[in-house]
Amino acid sequence: MINDSKVLVIGGAGFIGSFVVSELLKSNVDKVVIYDNFARGKESNLMDSLADPRCEIYPNGGDVRDTDTLNDAMKGCDAVVHLAAMWLLHCKDFPRTAFHVNIEGTFNVLEACVQNNIKRLVYSSSASVYGDAAEVPMTENHPFNNKNFYGATKIAGEAMCRAYYDRYGLNYVGLRYMNVYGPHQDQTAAYTGVIPIMLNKIDANEAPTINGDGTQAYDFIDVEDVARCNVLALEADAVDEFYNVGTGVQTSIKELCDTILDLKQSDLKVTYNPYSEDDARRMVQNRIGCPKKASADLDFTYKYDLRTGLERLIDWRKSNLEEI
Repeated sequence: MINDSKVLVIGGAGFIGSFVVSELLKSNVDKVVIYDNFARGKESNLMDSLADPRCEIYPNGGDVRDTDTLNDAMKGCDAVVHLAAMWLLHCKDFPRTAFHVNIEGTFNVLEACVQNNIKRLVYSSSASVYGDAAEVPMTENHPFNNKNFYGATKIAGEAMCRAYYDRYGLNYVGLRYMNVYGPHQDQTAAYTGVIPIMLNKIDANEAPTINGDGTQAYDFIDVEDVARCNVLALEADAVDEFYNVGTGVQTSIKELCDTILDLKQSDLKVTYNPYSEDDARRMVQNRIGCPKKASADLDFTYKYDLRTGLERLIDWRKSNLEEI
């Protein structure tokens, strides 16, 4: 599917998207086109990729809400990787915008794929569709217990992918990411992740803070592994299927914080804050994905364990201080 093909990466300047672009360029792809409105993505994430003559940014960027531009960008493409989305906490504060970007935007992508005879679509979903774990590890058959806006938009996107496959035969596969971390993740924004927040606190010589007792546990996966899974999904024979993208390794927030403190050689002591009543009700406490289906169908297994991935992230931060 990838050899000599033209691939459009929607959200290709973002955290995960920029790594998908660089991973695609390791293959015999003919052309990689980046479609991004740069609301969260950065051209600096693409500096190495843009040095490759096979890689280009669609002129003046692009937004998934602009159907004409999206349709034009997709002309002549063989495959599409759709990563553009508003993030979880952003969706919480701006649910109407989340609807337009994540749900309407995904509909626009699917419609343009059909209009342009796209041969393969990889849709980025999320483990948020599952909500809190009813069983661990969570297989792809785990019920959708999500309660937040972000997860709701991803469930809607999955349902639309399946409907477009049923109605139009659109060849797609969906990926449900666990907790992704690594370089190019926004390190300072209000809507950033738990790992950058901890690292920022430690770098400022402030005690890292854990909400709750630290026993809440997740499945952390390096962004480079996630990018590699996207490329494997483009190449796979699977159609109309969804896959967990994770390690299957359970790590508590306390274990995560202790590992970071050890890597930073810090003597700071963790501060524990009780959850607010609202957070206690809505926060996911346990989510670890079963990786077996992705291994069997996509030939995907993770490469970087958490400690190695964190070391790589810390090294990246040291050499990219101007971005932090």
